[in-house]
Amino acid sequence: MRLNYILTEVLTGLWRNVTMTIAMIITMAVSLTMLGASLLLYQEVNDMEELYYGKVEVSIYLLPEVTDEEREALDSALKADPLIRQYSHKTKEEAYAHFRQIFRGAPDLVDATKPESLPESFQVKLKDPTKFKAISEKYNGQPGIDDIVDQQKTLEKLFNILGSMQNLALIVAIVQGIAALLLVANTIQVAAYSKRREVAVMKLVGASNWFIQMPFVLEAIFAGVIGSVLAFGILMIAKTFLLDGTFESLTTVFPPILWTDVVLLLPLLAGVAAGVSAVTGWITLRFYVRV
Repeated sequence: MRLNYILTEVLTGLWRNVTMTIAMIITMAVSLTMLGASLLLYQEVNDMEELYYGKVEVSIYLLPEVTDEEREALDSALKADPLIRQYSHKTKEEAYAHFRQIFRGAPDLVDATKPESLPESFQVKLKDPTKFKAISEKYNGQPGIDDIVDQQKTLEKLFNILGSMQNLALIVAIVQGIAALLLVANTIQVAAYSKRREVAVMKLVGASNWFIQMPFVLEAIFAGVIGSVLAFGILMIAKTFLLDGTFESLTTVFPPILWTDVVLLLPLLAGVAAGVSAVTGWITLRFYVRV
């Protein structure tokens, strides 16, 4: 009997304040979508770090007019260097073929780039990636060498940009979450005020605070869970039509976001939404029921 009463009150309350309920669901969905996106981006950055930092190399670019003697002398020096784990030589033709492979999704860029514009180089892997300065000081300025580039520094710039995007998504999610919490609290206050007479009568006849508060808390939980389902649906659509569709070519550079990672967000978002909504509703009603 009590369960039927509580469920009936929940449905009645949701329908009575249907516009505010819809606003609460939409706000919750937006904030949870941003939260889910920031979590996926966080996982993506971690995967990229594991993938690329293990492949970090030092690029020693040669001058266009490098001679065979200079090239052979550098090859011998690299072979005998105790700081170097392994290295490989890349001709202009190989560099251009690699460039075409990486940027095959941008044909205009490939067509505008000539084979002779990509320099010949030695790709070096260090035993200790932090020893780049020692390598740079040792080889910079030697005959035939044009420039020495530490790819780790380039990757750090990329990861700083991705980290900023990650933080921005998280900040937006927090701001939207605060807006959702305020809307939940306001909706519950309005619902409780509209039923103030019924609540007063229930308190007079000895109804417990738990019994009085439960319908309002369940309304907030219901709206939060529906918002999490909508957020999950938005993330699925983004995965299907954007990541696996429009931007599919980016998987040649960025590790793909797996469906398992997206699916695991549903219980996480639902749990966060239900828990936060329940706590917000309970705190809001504690002030009301004591009046």
